[in-house]
Amino acid sequence: MNTNVMFTDKDVGKNLYRKKTYYTLVIEQEVLADNKDEADQMFIDNGGIDHSEINYKITEAKNGVETYMVDANYNESGDTEFVGKINYDDDTQTFDEAVENGDVKLDTYAGEDDPHPLTKIKLVQEEETIWLKQ
Repeated sequence: MNTNVMFTDKDVGKNLYRKKTYYTLVIEQEVLADNKDEADQMFIDNGGIDHSEINYKITEAKNGVETYMVDANYNESGDTEFVGKINYDDDTQTFDEAVENGDVKLDTYAGEDDPHPLTKIKLVQEEETIWLKQ
């Protein structure tokens, strides 16, 4: 029988008990991506839990209590949610000044499918052309 509890002849007659306790661990991560599919793939490839860090160091063991095993298993995850779009910060300056200065902000009012700010069309009034007959 494997155990990390130390015992001697003074412990003869005592019982060894083991208990599994299940905890819910929540990890909420964020990533910048062009779209939801790319974000989902980045979470799969680069996110989650570092299982090498799930070890006895995260447990409390004192006064005769010893850690026998530590494990973490995937249970479920929520949907990837759109938080906002990185846009130029034109709250205190003009849009052109924000672009020139590289000042950006997280715009939580922007839509997920809004076009890139620099692709927006600027409407300019054209001069009227007058044709003269000769």
